[in-house]
Amino acid sequence: MTTTLRIAFLQLTDAAVLVAAQERGFAEAEGITLDLVRTTNWATLRDQLVYGQVQAAHMLAPLAVAVTLGLNQGQANLATPYKLSVNGNMLVMASAFAEAMDPDVTRRLADPLGAAHDFAGAIGLWRRKPVIGIVHRFSSHALMLRYWLASAGVDPDRDVDLRVLPPSLTLEKLRAGEVDGFIAGEPWGSAAVDAGLAEAVAVGERIWQRGVEKVLTFREDWMDAHPDIVDAFLRATARAAAWCDDPANHEELARLLSVQQYVGHPPERIRRALSGQIIARAGLAPIDNPDFMLFAREATAFPWRSQALWIYTQLVRWGMITHTPDNAARAGGVFRPDVFRRALQGSDVPMPGASMKLEGALAAPLPVGSRQGGLTLGPDRFFDGQVFDPDRMEEFLAGLRR
Repeated sequence: MTTTLRIAFLQLTDAAVLVAAQERGFAEAEGITLDLVRTTNWATLRDQLVYGQVQAAHMLAPLAVAVTLGLNQGQANLATPYKLSVNGNMLVMASAFAEAMDPDVTRRLADPLGAAHDFAGAIGLWRRKPVIGIVHRFSSHALMLRYWLASAGVDPDRDVDLRVLPPSLTLEKLRAGEVDGFIAGEPWGSAAVDAGLAEAVAVGERIWQRGVEKVLTFREDWMDAHPDIVDAFLRATARAAAWCDDPANHEELARLLSVQQYVGHPPERIRRALSGQIIARAGLAPIDNPDFMLFAREATAFPWRSQALWIYTQLVRWGMITHTPDNAARAGGVFRPDVFRRALQGSDVPMPGASMKLEGALAAPLPVGSRQGGLTLGPDRFFDGQVFDPDRMEEFLAGLRR
């Protein structure tokens, strides 16, 4: 018997795992047919999941936390048992704005702390308060942008204008001069650079190495009522993710994603993001950034509760929610490592023995204990050297600069 799952997604490169699960037969092998429903913006995707129009969604990790905490329209208890990707977003600014920054784009991307201070100086030279597009208030991109700006003394609620717009409208709004730049997942940043409209100013991977990005999210009640379907789908997803991470498959994956029903951008542009070849300014050679976007290796898919709690601390930092023990517990509970372990036990997917870890503590790959298979965690440093200990949240919150 075949089960059909309707899954909402946006036309982004990091929907790759879902596309591969369908197009390469990984879902079919588990008795599942995927009905991938392309959506234009995150608010619509949120509503499709919350109101039961789809069974799962390719979702912004902070949005899953925010909906569960009642911070967004249509409160529902959401559950994330699997991370679809880490990294993969890029801040681009209009070429005229970028002229006030370090012209060496390689150095700019390699030194995000220096680039943040450079950006702060450029603000004072610009013709207006810079308008920066963000794809949603509760996106990883927006939280990383706030974190990055604040490191240089820029108040993201006072010194810049953060304007929400769907990824698909970023180029149009930039070309019309309605925004001066934007931060979004690929391929939109590269599309702006390729068009000569913008330059890369920062990449998410250099702000938080292996920063949580898109997640596979269910309504908690639906997930709990259908454990066999969820487990089968996670097995298919894990095999698809491993296939996506293999460089030998990037050409084919780029072609699959390039069709209009999925991402609808040229295969070469998509392939560059998959392989970490970042063109920061039109006409320049790519800058190698091999960890720009990850799908499987180094426990990418594991839903660490500590990462959900880091997201929560940023919501507290920017006055989006008041910190209480109950709010923290609800936020951390959105990520479900117990379901991940249940679904993938006995597979060849490495299984971390813990559900939380220090975030930002690893400067180099580290072999760690695993319930099955060998597991090496990759570097996960924050650009400013901060370390988040989820067991010392109060101390961490007290040290954050607003």
